[in-house]
Amino acid sequence: MSKKQTAGILSAFSSAIFLGMAPVFGKLAIIQGFTPFAVVALRTGFAAGIMLVVILLFYRKYLYIFPIGLVGCILAGTINGLGSLLYYLALSRLDASLGQLLYSLYPFFVALWLVLDHQPPSRLTFFRITLATIAVLLLTGAPGRSIDLTGVLMMIGAAILYAMHLPINQRVLYEVPAPTVALYTLLSMSMVVVPAYLLFDRVWPVDNTPWLPVLALTFVTLFSRIALFLGVKKIGGMQTALLGLAELLIAIFLSNLLLGEHLSLTQWLGAIGLGISLILVMYEKPARPPQSGKTGWLSWIRPPALPKDTFGPYE
Repeated sequence: MSKKQTAGILSAFSSAIFLGMAPVFGKLAIIQGFTPFAVVALRTGFAAGIMLVVILLFYRKYLYIFPIGLVGCILAGTINGLGSLLYYLALSRLDASLGQLLYSLYPFFVALWLVLDHQPPSRLTFFRITLATIAVLLLTGAPGRSIDLTGVLMMIGAAILYAMHLPINQRVLYEVPAPTVALYTLLSMSMVVVPAYLLFDRVWPVDNTPWLPVLALTFVTLFSRIALFLGVKKIGGMQTALLGLAELLIAIFLSNLLLGEHLSLTQWLGAIGLGISLILVMYEKPARPPQSGKTGWLSWIRPPALPKDTFGPYE
């Protein structure tokens, strides 16, 4: 396993750990008095603002991005912003653990988007997707528990949108550093979720509402985004998505610890299957850029200084 692949795996796992905390802190914030719109607007806006200030003060080189790359980040951020709204609206209707279980279907949708971009997954990846899907079905099989269908559909919609933004950012990351992509994607997300809060909600929590869950969610969002795009840059969107399923295990553990949610025996079998799917990543080959820039639904994302059919990794 190369150093680049090892770094990508560690980054993807780090992102998964942070993202696994998100539904728990988000659910706590909603329970303690924040509306879903307020939660997503505050955590995204604060995270984007903190990252922008840090880069302006200490890392200005990360401000540069070629124009089409910026368009790609704006598109990815807009899509992910809409997905975040669906995610936290669904989280207000579902248990944090169940919500994250449904959200964990996103690698399946990542595979579909990559196929459309002429980047078909390997046989091992297909096997891992199948195993992970079966595991998620076992995890969602909670007998005797009523399920909010609207919340379920919202969470699946959030997974589809989250999956769509990964291949877009992957194309940009071939030529742009991960912090730059994280910055412009977060700013674009803020341009979606903050106006949504101002237009459709504008409910502010009462004075004694605890802010700790929202602040924790802010830093989880900030660190997870940087680690996520480092992972995508090193090992590709598909493998990062599959490794990201580790966030489900983190969410289940914290939901049990902080929210008192529990899993059945069948659900624990699903968790074991998911763990096996994660372990198999060590046998995957590193992702490569598409051989031709003229193919795929994202072929328009390319730096202007290079020939139209050439991609080269940014190191």
